[in-house]
Amino acid sequence: MTKRATNYHILLTNDDGIHADGLTALEEALQEYAELTVVAPHVERSASSHALSLQQPIRYEKISERKYAVEGTPADSVILALNNICQVTPDLVIAGINRGGNMGENIFYSGTVAAALEATLNRVPAFAVSVAARENPRYEVAAAFAVQLALKILAGGLPKGIVLNVNVPAPWVSGVRLTRQSRKLTKNLLVEGLDPRGRNYYWIHEQVDLSRVEPDTDYAAVQEGSISLTPLQIDRTEHNVVRELGNWIEDLNGILLAQVNNRPRRS
Repeated sequence: MTKRATNYHILLTNDDGIHADGLTALEEALQEYAELTVVAPHVERSASSHALSLQQPIRYEKISERKYAVEGTPADSVILALNNICQVTPDLVIAGINRGGNMGENIFYSGTVAAALEATLNRVPAFAVSVAARENPRYEVAAAFAVQLALKILAGGLPKGIVLNVNVPAPWVSGVRLTRQSRKLTKNLLVEGLDPRGRNYYWIHEQVDLSRVEPDTDYAAVQEGSISLTPLQIDRTEHNVVRELGNWIEDLNGILLAQVNNRPRRS
């Protein structure tokens, strides 16, 4: 596809904060291909999942042309962008580039993935992109791949209700693999400490057991040096199980009806 800077409008966001290096790398890589609006939390909001700020107001500050810092969560940022900041609905939303992978069960905790899901809930195509390294991450490969994936989506769209989750290994060896979400490979750890007043506190940490990696998963692709591309769906209904559980409904209705009918009536 040829470069057409004014034909497309892309919204960029993240959970690492408006000043994160990954977001800057993504912005620089995409700026010649589309009109960009950047709306992201004013500080790091990692692992905030799909939280919304319901008990306090959301504020934002314009820090430069088409770049806004939000005092809220990644999902707040997308909602504010789509309903207030952006003058027109974006053609695409990209969340990232996250510092650290978002694989396996971590997609449920990730603010990056949640931001992309929020866009998809609002019927805007979206993907999340992460570099699977926290120490000295390099964003060049992830940014270059994000550009190509963005152009592919802008040209052909995404299936309804699907958001893409991208994880880029460090170092990248070769290739892109279509993967599924891994099962839980991590063990939750609590690092205990004592504050100056003698009270216990805990840091939540995790330990990953890579010996149990299944071959067609996100972890497997990244472990072998390939980019993992995982399609996620916003409809979490398991339709096959709905059919299987259909047999329960008659029994449950009968039990409930019997309990209600046998309940003593108040005088």
